[in-house]
Amino acid sequence: MNTTYDVKLGGIQHRSDRDTPTYIARWRVAGKQKSKSFRTKGLANAFMSDLRQAAKAGEEFDVATGLPVSMLAPQSSGPSFLEFAQAYTLQRWNTSAARTRETDAYALLSLIPALVADAPRRPSPADLREVLRIHALLPEKRRAGLTTVQAAVLNWLERASLPLSALGEAHVLRAALDAISVTFAGVPAGANTVRRKRAVLRHLLEHAVEQKVFSCNPLDEIKWTVPKAVTVVDPRTVVNPAQARQLLDAVPKVGRKRGLRLKALFGCIYYAALRPEEAADLRLSNCTLPEAGWGLIVLERARPQSTKRWTNSGKTHESRSLKHRADKETREVPIPPVLVAMLREHIAEYGTAKDGRIFRTGTGGTYSSSAHSYVWQEARKLALTPAQVTSSLAARPYDLRHAAVSLWLNAGVPAPEVAKRAGHGVDVLLRVYAKCMDGQQEQVNGKINDALDE
Repeated sequence: MNTTYDVKLGGIQHRSDRDTPTYIARWRVAGKQKSKSFRTKGLANAFMSDLRQAAKAGEEFDVATGLPVSMLAPQSSGPSFLEFAQAYTLQRWNTSAARTRETDAYALLSLIPALVADAPRRPSPADLREVLRIHALLPEKRRAGLTTVQAAVLNWLERASLPLSALGEAHVLRAALDAISVTFAGVPAGANTVRRKRAVLRHLLEHAVEQKVFSCNPLDEIKWTVPKAVTVVDPRTVVNPAQARQLLDAVPKVGRKRGLRLKALFGCIYYAALRPEEAADLRLSNCTLPEAGWGLIVLERARPQSTKRWTNSGKTHESRSLKHRADKETREVPIPPVLVAMLREHIAEYGTAKDGRIFRTGTGGTYSSSAHSYVWQEARKLALTPAQVTSSLAARPYDLRHAAVSLWLNAGVPAPEVAKRAGHGVDVLLRVYAKCMDGQQEQVNGKINDALDE
């Protein structure tokens, strides 16, 4: 590469004789005229400012391109990390759920700003993340328009992003791992968050292996301990049947209408072990509700909540297939008479939405997770003692599902049947609920005693 310090910066020319306004930045390197066109004057000014800062810092300029050496880094070897990350998200978009898209983007919001060259005029981390979140990591048709300042931020990021091939170097990959190990505020991130982000990084690098950028995944060669995450249910969160009834009876007392409308939904989580998003999409056609005896729910869809920009419909709630199930695959859950009665009363009082959904707001919408949480926390204050309120006992509505599965297991229901009703694999079920199987310690101790006495 032929470089020089002979640089003379010129000005910006406005060309109004074209179909769209054009601003041309002009400068000379080693006596040769250089120019670059921009759509706005702000972008042209930002580019010239970068050149000025590089010259002031004593950087060499490439004679062929006219650019400072630091601005050539992204083009040195194949696509930049930013370009590859964008291609990765777009490739997965049509086959991914909204929450998966959000998880991918959340990891990349940490990784992309960390994997950049030390170029002048670096924007703030918050500005970099905002441009990625609303524009760069979305499909073309869903991108928000950028202000002049945001366009300059994106322009800097496109120029400073390291080559994807740089991740083959240990120090670069360790910088990536360091980035996913902290929150955006700079404090240590939770183990589950780190593991999810590392999984995204690993999968992205697997794609790079497929495209022959690397011969093997470079992450495998880094000695880095993955933080241990809690994968079992804490038995302290699990309520007994009496406590569950007290909590459900307290729910209708919260607010004027919201608590009344949510009691049966929470009942589905406890008595049928439904996930909250499964209860949110439960329809009358999914239910068999006899006047007496056990009923049946045949789950078809779930209605998870996500940020609007990541959903197909542009709404926060979107109906999709059941978790870990193929499209149109169903799950049958027999439900006890107490839940049958609860659902019959709810439907008699509130009817259903136009699409048949049983649980809806007064205007036909879907209750948000924050609405669920508010009602639940208020119900806990009404039903539990002050000490229990400050504890982890039934801290979240989801803990009702844990209570249901724990109850079934401790009642002696075979693990395969419990797994079938709860929508788990048997191995996952036994691992996650291992600490919630009460009453077995004495039996095991007795068997050991019998063996020792022989």
